[in-house]
Amino acid sequence: MLPSDIHSVLYWWFTLFIIGIGFLPLTVSIFHKFFDLGYVFSKVLGLTLTSYTIFLLGVLHITKFTQLSSISIFLALTLVFYLKSPKRPEILLILKNSWKFLLFEELLFLGGLFFWAYIHSFNPDIHGLEKYMDFGILNSILRADYFPPKDMWFTPFPINYYYFGHLVTAVITKISGLSSNITFNLMLSTIFAFCLSETFSLGANLYHLSGIKNKFQTPRLLLSGVLTALLVTFSGNLHILYGFFKAYPNDDPAPFWKLPFLPLSFPNAYWYPNATRYIYHTIHEFPIYSWVVADLHGHVLDIPFVLLTIAVLLSLLMNSKEIISHKLSAISYQLLIGFLLAVMYMTNAWDGGIYLLFSSLVLFFIYRSKLKNFLISFCVVFLGLVLFSMPYSYFFKPFASGIGILCAPTFLVKIGKIGPFLFEKDHCQHSYWWQLLTLYGFFYFFVISFGAFAARSKKLLQTDVFVFLLIILSTFLIILPEFIYLKDIYPAHYRANTMFKLVFQSFMMLSISCGYIIVRLISNFKFQISNFSKKIFAICYLLFAICLITLVMTYPFLAVNSYYGLDQKDTKGQSKKPTGLDGTTYLKTLYPGDYEAINWLNKNIKGQPVILEAQSDSYTDFARVSSNTGLPTVLGWTVHEWLWRGTYDIPAPRIAEIKTIYETPDPQTAKKLLNKYNVRLIFIGTLEYQKYPQLSEAKFQVLGRLLYQNQTTKIYQVY
Repeated sequence: MLPSDIHSVLYWWFTLFIIGIGFLPLTVSIFHKFFDLGYVFSKVLGLTLTSYTIFLLGVLHITKFTQLSSISIFLALTLVFYLKSPKRPEILLILKNSWKFLLFEELLFLGGLFFWAYIHSFNPDIHGLEKYMDFGILNSILRADYFPPKDMWFTPFPINYYYFGHLVTAVITKISGLSSNITFNLMLSTIFAFCLSETFSLGANLYHLSGIKNKFQTPRLLLSGVLTALLVTFSGNLHILYGFFKAYPNDDPAPFWKLPFLPLSFPNAYWYPNATRYIYHTIHEFPIYSWVVADLHGHVLDIPFVLLTIAVLLSLLMNSKEIISHKLSAISYQLLIGFLLAVMYMTNAWDGGIYLLFSSLVLFFIYRSKLKNFLISFCVVFLGLVLFSMPYSYFFKPFASGIGILCAPTFLVKIGKIGPFLFEKDHCQHSYWWQLLTLYGFFYFFVISFGAFAARSKKLLQTDVFVFLLIILSTFLIILPEFIYLKDIYPAHYRANTMFKLVFQSFMMLSISCGYIIVRLISNFKFQISNFSKKIFAICYLLFAICLITLVMTYPFLAVNSYYGLDQKDTKGQSKKPTGLDGTTYLKTLYPGDYEAINWLNKNIKGQPVILEAQSDSYTDFARVSSNTGLPTVLGWTVHEWLWRGTYDIPAPRIAEIKTIYETPDPQTAKKLLNKYNVRLIFIGTLEYQKYPQLSEAKFQVLGRLLYQNQTTKIYQVY
């Protein structure tokens, strides 16, 4: 990385460190049974509460979103928690006794932050896939005085997407004072570091809270943490086996045992995205793939909140006896869970529902002998979810238009719809058993082993129960897309998004479970086996388990090298070098005039006046001005707005109107449309000339003045 990037990473980390320290009293109160006191979760908890308070005050138009207001809100919350925390007198003593573990976890977080920032520096471009969308949302929030933020691609409407994670990114950006073209990549690295450190804490604490005592307790605790962190953060699935066989056509996979076996030429042109597009017309991603392709999407932004929620539910279960006897404490936990579910809903809506189910399972186990108490607890959690998400959901319209039933009978297809349920013709997709086995066989090898172990055990530990609840929910989420899908705008890939959002969480929950399971089985493994056949079986089992772990841990080496080109050489045979963390420098090469103009807009234009630029389809370079500045435009990526608005009829008329504004020679015709959308700036650059070959510029000189010019790139200000 460049020296300036190292400074940015350290400054960013220090901002997060201070936020974590500020909320340590609250964290210690929640996780007082954790061996590390939940230290790594203090940063996430601090970011969540600070960002939500800023968001709420912004929605109510009480406080503008500025650096000063953000820092002030953080300091005010910190002061409240330090003064009101019942654990405040004990914190210094706790830190003194646990400082080695806390230092290790802080270094793990910092190491993860630096490591993935370094990886990103080989390809930092905020360009390709859906990065324009994510960057545009971030920049629109940063320009906002109040909330909800403006849709940068559909003026004058607010963003109708899951943007709370982007808002958290904007809050750290404001507080740190760094530029968004750097913090976009830093946030991706931060989520990686959060995932690494939070899953270490979860895995280690699952073993610690199990209560197993032996002379290898600390090494096994660390092993549980490290294994869990590696599986969640780095592992792929058994699709990597295809690297030993002749490659199959991307859209026509076959069982690997039906392909020619070519072990000596591994990885045989293995294409890493196929592991996430293996089942026909679906998506089944996992964290390492998301780190690699580097879209700052809701499912990625939600990972720290998801892991925090799982940790809170684990703490709730382990403190259940004390909490049941103290109603106020129980309600506090339940409201906290409701709050976190609301945050997940606002960040990636599916996760709010998924972890409401998991919360229900945990609460049901705690109150299994008192159904009334379970129902009351569930209602408190659900009410918290509804109330805390209300400032967001008031302005948000869900995309889904119904629940589709796969392979519906003919008589139901003729009916078409009953309530929210849809019965659509030719909507019958299922996954083959060998595909599911390839994707999830690694996990269920250990799950079945754990089930056999539990069946022979006299008593299940509380942590065993927690892991079984994770497994039950994960299995349900994997099976569910084989029966239903949520209807969206995509005709052929109708169950893609449903499967994607459900199994992404399954992958994480199963990874956490297997990290614990492996160490749990090791702790009960008898190394001195007298029976020869049992000894052979144990050795074979151990070797097979090691082989499976090695296979899934191979994926990141192939994926990272492929996407970032770490093993590439230049024409002189020199290894590829990092180019830094600035995600917008690619524009200097592709569109140099636009690059300078965008920088000028970011430095000189305050607020969010509407800017007109060329419109086009999703996943193109169009809408680059609104994306890179946060200034709203008339229409950006059309298909995205089609999804967000629910029908193509809403964005469609604007396509012709934008074309008319650029190409008509009549000032009055252009003025009427410019006034309709309150356009104040008109951008003319490379893509505008390309999109509108009949572009008539003379009228803009009548309607306004030339505000900026750099070669052929121009910006007009409308009177």
